[in-house]
Formats: sequence, structure tokens, C-alpha cells
Amino acid sequence: MATKNFDINGIVNAAKQSEIVLALGVIFILTLLFVPIPAMMLDFMFTINITTSVVVLLTVLFVNKAMEFSAFPMLLLITTMLRLSLNVASTRLILSQGHETDAAAGKIIETFGDLVMGGQFIIGLIIFLILVIVNFVVITKGSGRIAEVAARFTLDSLPGKQMAIDADLNAGLITEEQARERRAELEQETGFFGAMDGASKFVRGDAVAGLIITALNITVGMGIGIVTYDMSAGEAADRYMLLTVGDGLVAQIPALVISTAAGILVAKSGAKGAAGEAIFTQIADNPKPLFVAAGLMFFLSLLPNMPILPFWFMAAVLGGTAYYNINKEEETKAQEKMQADEEKAEAAKPQEEPIASILHIDTLRLELGYGLLSLIDEAKGGKLTEQIKAMRRQMARDMGFVVPSIRIQDNMQLDSGAYQITIKDIKAGEGMLQPTKLMAMDPTGSAPPMEGEETVEPTFNLPAKWIDETKREEANFNGYTVVDCPTVITTHLTEIVKDNLAELLTRNETEKLLEEIRHEHDKLIDDLIPNQITIGMLQKVLQNLLSERISIRDLPTILESLSDGIQTTKNITQLTEMVRQRLSRQICTNHLDFEGILNIVALSGAWEKEFSASIHVDGDERQLAMEPTKVQQFIKNTRDIFDAQMMNGLQPVLLTSPSMRPFVRSVIERALPSISVMSQAEIHPRIKIKTVASI
Repeated sequence: MATKNFDINGIVNAAKQSEIVLALGVIFILTLLFVPIPAMMLDFMFTINITTSVVVLLTVLFVNKAMEFSAFPMLLLITTMLRLSLNVASTRLILSQGHETDAAAGKIIETFGDLVMGGQFIIGLIIFLILVIVNFVVITKGSGRIAEVAARFTLDSLPGKQMAIDADLNAGLITEEQARERRAELEQETGFFGAMDGASKFVRGDAVAGLIITALNITVGMGIGIVTYDMSAGEAADRYMLLTVGDGLVAQIPALVISTAAGILVAKSGAKGAAGEAIFTQIADNPKPLFVAAGLMFFLSLLPNMPILPFWFMAAVLGGTAYYNINKEEETKAQEKMQADEEKAEAAKPQEEPIASILHIDTLRLELGYGLLSLIDEAKGGKLTEQIKAMRRQMARDMGFVVPSIRIQDNMQLDSGAYQITIKDIKAGEGMLQPTKLMAMDPTGSAPPMEGEETVEPTFNLPAKWIDETKREEANFNGYTVVDCPTVITTHLTEIVKDNLAELLTRNETEKLLEEIRHEHDKLIDDLIPNQITIGMLQKVLQNLLSERISIRDLPTILESLSDGIQTTKNITQLTEMVRQRLSRQICTNHLDFEGILNIVALSGAWEKEFSASIHVDGDERQLAMEPTKVQQFIKNTRDIFDAQMMNGLQPVLLTSPSMRPFVRSVIERALPSISVMSQAEIHPRIKIKTVASI
């Protein structure tokens, strides 16, 4: 089978040709006002006028909404000008050749005149006047008012609709392309109803002009016939009445059709579907009025001298329609009830969990024993859920990205007071609580003894005691730190999340972070990604920062640093070090003591040489290959020094050279993860430092 190829150039050429045809048609219509045409040509133009009006009416009846025929106002103006031009052309023929024959202005005018008048011009004149009044007073006035109100309401609602489009766009419910389409439709709708309001004035003016032209044709025509052509008054009246009334009817019938189409089009702005479908569906959907109307028709048929057959026919039609719709409505309700029962029965069946759901992994999950479920029951005063929400908000402020949602569920396999924290279905922490008691901890170790059940704080493995609520004030007075069970869980969860931030930062989360700042830094992002670095490289750099609990909230600065560093290397470790140096103020501030001093433990030159000698270089990659005994010795020395400093109330950082920092950190991160390692290049110039020891 041959395939049709649609030539876009052909479509464009056809559109241009239609524009040329329309332009020539309008020029020809205006020419009719000045140039006389023969009667045969006038018949042809009247045929075009009648055909156009019928096509327009049928088109209006079948469109689903008014905007599908947005060219109607322009078409209304053109058809009005066509009728007026034909009125002028027919008047010219009637007045100049009307004395010769009844077909002086064409066969169509003669036929309409004979058909309506039936030999009596008064009848034709009355019918013509009735049509003019119906068109002028009823149809055009009503449709004009509807168009005026529709235009006003459309204009008044324009700001609200535009705001609704902007709101949907900002909420992500629609795309930018869909928003542009909606704005274009809104603009088109506003212009359409405004144009309809103005075009309705042309229709009213056309009716008035037709009435005046008819009066002139009758009076002037009779005067010409009597004075110029020596016709009797009766003969002149008969001849010119026939031609004038025929001319008026030929013009007014299409005008009436066009006016009706205009009224239907503006009146159906709120209805959906074609006009016939909208009317009959809405009437037939309510059978009660049809039954009442059928009864009324039957009652009217019983009145004296009333024709029985028409009323009985209408009563039968209305009653049959109502009966059919009632049965249809009952069948629909029965089907809906049956479907609802089937859905309930299906819902009551035990649902087999899809096998694919087993593959789903929760990023973060908190499992509670049944004795701890009261902690998440807000009706019973449980505040664990709110504390977890607050923790996620605080984590976003401190670390710069939103922690994934934490799923809380019960686990009947746990002990009553036990809880468990998992990351991607792998247990990351657990604890045992007594939900009716408080946990009291002695942070200094100097508080007086206190009665209570011995336990261990699950986050930092500190010794603690379970005490009753009644002993809270006593414990606080004696220097104990007292917390409730929700706080214990939240603290434990917070530390686990901080320890695993790098794992929680997925590729998808990295892309979300970029989208959050794109509206302010789109040029920076577009220049850097993916032209210079990939999303994966950025993710690894951010994970390196988070693994040492460095906030990535200042993402623009991180991106600027990467943009500078990528010119010299693509090594992730080296890029991370460059970013750390750019974030020096932030890193230093996180480790200041209460006096604003950065306490440091310096790495000795001997150990610097040991690390430098143990580095194996392979191209752009550098690996540490230190002997295990030396690694253990370094860890022991570091632990001893930092334990001594902590006994003095200090939390110093380990300071190394920039080139050695990643390798020193890699050695101690497993054994001593709480120790922060900084390089000399990360010390901000305005930060006060104090060397408290050296390794």
C-alpha cells in the first residue's frame, strides 16, 4: 500500500491561496456597492449568501465549544457586508428595471415574493416585518447582551485564570509548554468574546438597514413607476411590492439564520459537547419533568375542540422518553451497585503482596517493639514523630540536604521495649528502652549516686540509669542530664544519619540539590555540568565532604571551586581538597572552642616523612601503602594524645600538610572517626589557632 507523504510546503501554499481568495472575495463584496451586476449574477450571489448562512448555523450546532469556531466574529462581519452589498445591488436593479418584469432583480427574489405573498402584497409585507422584528428585537438583542456579559466576565476573570496557570506551573502540575498553551487559549478566549460583543452590533445594524432599504424600495419604486413609466398605483404597488418583499426576504432569512447561529454560539460557552447533545442529554437525564409534561399534554387534549392527535403524539413521545430514561437510570444504578459490591468483595479478600514489592528497600527505617508504639501515638501524648520531623529540618539546615523520609513501623519480632534503625535494610543501630521512665546520665561523672536501674545510653554507650518521672527534678538538681525515650531515639537516629550522610546522598538527591539553586545559579550549573564534570563526580565530591561532616549547604561555592579546580585535575580526592580549602572559614568555625580559638594537634615532621614515603604513585592516582605496625603505632599515639586533651576539656583537630591530609584521614577514620583532620591550607587567615600538642 502506498504511503501518503504530507508536503508541508503544499499546506503552506494552500493557506496562502485561501488568504488570497478571501481577500479577493472581500474586495468583490465591496465592489457590489458601486458596480451594477446582471440579474443572473445576483441570483448566484444570493445563493452563496443562503448557503453560507446554513453552513454557519450547522457548524455552530456541531462544535463542542465556542472557541472551536473562533473565526465566527470575522465571518459574521463578512456575511453582513455581503447582505448589505446584495441589498444595494438588488435595489439598483429594482429601481432601474422593475417596471419591465417581475424577474428584473433575478429569479430568487421573484420566487420568494410569489411564495410568501401568494398574490397579496400585504401578507408578504407583514411577514417581512415580523421577521425583521424577530431578528432585531429578540435574537440580535439577546445574543448581543450575552456576548457583552460574556466579554465582561471573561475580562474580569482574566487575572485569576492567569494566576491559576502560574500556580499550577510553580507547583509542577503542568510544564512550561502547557502553561504557554493555556495562556494562548486564555488570550484567544478573551479576544473572541470581545470580538463577538462588537460583531453583534453589526447584526443589529444590518436589520435596521434592511428595514430602511425596504421602505425606500417601496416608496421610491412606486414613485418611479407612477411618474416615469405611467403605471397605475395598483400596478406599481403590485410590481414593486413583489420585488421589494422578495428582496427583503432573501436578505432577512439568511440574516435570521446567522443571528440564530451567533446567539447559539455565545449561549453555549458553558455547555460541553454539540448543542443538540447538550440540550437533549440534560433534559432526558431528568425524567420527572417529562412525565409531568406528558400528563399536561394529555390533559390539554381533553379540552373541547382541541385536536387530539397532536397532543396525544407529544404525550406519547414525552412519556416514552421518560420511561426509557427511568429504566436506563435503574439499570445504571443496578450496575453501579453490582460493581461496588464486587469491589467490596474483592477488597475483603486477603491481598497477596506482589513479588516485585519485595525488591523495595527503605532508605531509612525505624522499627519499634510493640511496647514503644505509644511513642508515635499523638493521642497518647507521643511526640517521637514530631521530633523526627524537627531532626530532619535541623539536618537540612546544618548539613545542606534533606534527609530521606524515615519510615516508622512496628516489628513484633523485637522485644517490647526494643527499637532498631536500619539503612537500606541493614541494621545500623539498636537500643532497649523503658517507655514509662526517664534516662538519667552523669556527663561529668561527679554527680552524687542516685537510685535507678542501671543501663547504657545507646548512642554514645555512656552509663545511665532509668528513673521515674517523679525523680526528674531531683536528678536535674544533682547534675544529671535527664531525657525521655523519644529524645533517646531521636539522638541515636541523628548520629546514625550523620555517620552515614555520604551513603544517603544518592545521584537523585544530588540532582535535586542542583535544581534547588538553579533559578539563581543556572549559568554556573550549565557551564559546569556536564561540560566539565558529571553528576557522578559532583556526587562523589559531596559524599567526601559529608563523610567528614562538612556541610554542603553552600553549594554555589562548592561548584565555583570545582569549576576552578577541574582545569588542573579530575582526581576526585584532589578536587575535594580544593573544595575544602575554599570552605576554610566554615570548617574552622565548626571546631572553635567557646573562646573562638581553634585548638590543634600538629603532625610531626617525622610522621609526615613516614606518610610521604609510604605513598605509591600510579599516574594521577596516589595510594597509601604503610606497614601495618606503623599504622597501629600511629593510631595508638593519636588516641593517647586526643584522650589526654579530652580529659582537659578540649576537642582539638589534627593538623597536617595539604598533600598528606587525605592519607592521614584514611588511616584514622576507622579507628578514630570522631577526630577531625585539617590541612594547613584550610586554616582561615582570621582564625586564631593554638597548638596544644603534637604527634
